[in-house]
Amino acid sequence: MVVGFVLLLMGLIMMVTPGPGLLFIFFGLSILALEIEWARELNKQGLQGLEKLMAKVKSIFRKNKGS
Repeated sequence: MVVGFVLLLMGLIMMVTPGPGLLFIFFGLSILALEIEWARELNKQGLQGLEKLMAKVKSIFRKNKGS
């Protein structure tokens, strides 16, 4: 659980400094989601948002491919 909090904190710091902040936040939440309910819900919402974003990107590429 400590590792999850450390990765989450590092990700938040990297949001304002150079580094892969979103990636560390995702990894930190994934580790915390193994034990903590709020992290599990946040992780689930993030994955659902990512799936929606990927569906939009795929539909844009399909439209351009057909033109």
